[in-house]
Amino acid sequence: MKLLVVEDEELLQKTLYRGFCKLDYTVDTASDGEEALELFFSNVYGLIVLDLNLPKLNGMEVLKAIRLDNKDIPVLILSAKNEIADKIAGLDEGANDYLAKPFHFAELEARVRALLRRNFKTANAIIEIGAVRIDTAAKRIFVSDIETSITKKEYAIIEYLFLRKGEAIKPAELIDYIWESEADDAFNSFKVYLSMLRKKLPENFIKNIRGQGYYVE
Repeated sequence: MKLLVVEDEELLQKTLYRGFCKLDYTVDTASDGEEALELFFSNVYGLIVLDLNLPKLNGMEVLKAIRLDNKDIPVLILSAKNEIADKIAGLDEGANDYLAKPFHFAELEARVRALLRRNFKTANAIIEIGAVRIDTAAKRIFVSDIETSITKKEYAIIEYLFLRKGEAIKPAELIDYIWESEADDAFNSFKVYLSMLRKKLPENFIKNIRGQGYYVE
């Protein structure tokens, strides 16, 4: 998952960059509004962390420009302002969440995960790749037009891979999305469900790049 962190305070920007990288996110950073928009229009991001008090273009101006182009990407605002009016203004302009400074990184990271889960949807209920078709509304899967019995966790794995098709997803990211916990046995459970799922799909449908993760073409 690729994030854009827009923060002009150098120390805080570096702290957020290191923190998210340790969590296996890919992170781009910007120090002003113009740089933020330049990065936004030349890359694909899963979420944006946006400070309001920025040089050149302020956070509200950046947010308006983002929303004119993309109404779906999650945007979490960071600001030293803690007035209700400021929060309302940010949410009215299209922000998905608001976190006032100072804050604990653990809370920011939890909010980012929550926004990513909430936004993990598709406008098209039916997605088809090769002989496999999933119905994201009914949570059903079909192989060569024949419905296949599948558990909730198996479905969650294939749905995540379908919605991120072509992108290698690390096991930790899949586990975090599906289990929503850091249980000690989550990795072993994931391997079991993945193995069962693969047996129900065409051979080599779910591919693996060593050190990078799993994907479907």
